[in-house]
Amino acid sequence: MISRRTLLAGLGTGLALGPLSRAHAAGAPVTIRMGSLKLIHSIAPSFYERFTPAGVTVEVVPFESPTECKNAVVTKSVDFGTFGIAAATLGAAAGEPLVVIASTCNRGMAVIAKKGSDIHAIKDLRGKRVAIWPGSTQEVFVLERMRMEGLSVKDITPVRVSFSEMHIALARGDVDAYVGAEPGPGVSLASGVGQLVEYPYGTEMGSLNMVFGAHRDTLAERPDLVRTMLEIHRKATDFAAGDRNAMIAMAVAKLGQKREALELSAPNVELTWRLGPDEVRQAGAYAQHMLALKQIKRLPEPGFIDTRFVDAMGRA
Repeated sequence: MISRRTLLAGLGTGLALGPLSRAHAAGAPVTIRMGSLKLIHSIAPSFYERFTPAGVTVEVVPFESPTECKNAVVTKSVDFGTFGIAAATLGAAAGEPLVVIASTCNRGMAVIAKKGSDIHAIKDLRGKRVAIWPGSTQEVFVLERMRMEGLSVKDITPVRVSFSEMHIALARGDVDAYVGAEPGPGVSLASGVGQLVEYPYGTEMGSLNMVFGAHRDTLAERPDLVRTMLEIHRKATDFAAGDRNAMIAMAVAKLGQKREALELSAPNVELTWRLGPDEVRQAGAYAQHMLALKQIKRLPEPGFIDTRFVDAMGRA
């Protein structure tokens, strides 16, 4: 774990002349590899190009699952990545050198049932086949909502289905409902295949979903790179959050989904880079739930979430 003294020393070194600064001084181009998911709530990296300073190139590397993207950060296959708080917490609890340094998106999830079914509330999932991606943020949220309604995972038949396949599984009748990530729910609603059961945000975890992570070494050794990347992320996120038409158009182009589906998904997506006390508290509650569910054996070490970069950016 990075000590406060070590990290502050690294920050001071970066302010003087870090690797990125030296590269700029030498006129050498800098390439940053950024891992991103194929989801509308991970659309901000698609706008990075317009906010990238001269001499810097951001190569966006797409991943199908949060775990794959998180692993790429841990192995330094990418410099930064965006993935669910679940994947981040699983990695940190296992001792992986991963640090969450910003947010990416809140909300972005939904419980969807087959149109015309008798599933209208969480309690109606009893005895049903429910598509859930194991180890996902959505899994923890729906299990907590079920607990609040007097249900447990033993009261349903969980079916392992990836987010991109959930709408198809529901349409085929393979499952009765699913706990999905946008734009899947929007596709199901727009096509008439599904009906909304609930946006599962009524827990102490709030609507926390996707975060922005880096390798521990990157923070200590390349703080100027971190600041540059987060400034790009902030500008792109604020732009996309403030221009819904641009966000939808980009998602249509990148995800291949129909506009009418994404128009239903967009209101359920809150793009953000901020990582403040509320998000830290919600992440702590989330980790406690994962521990109670025995998804992790211990809580992440202190320092797993480091807000000083976004704090400084917010003050600026």
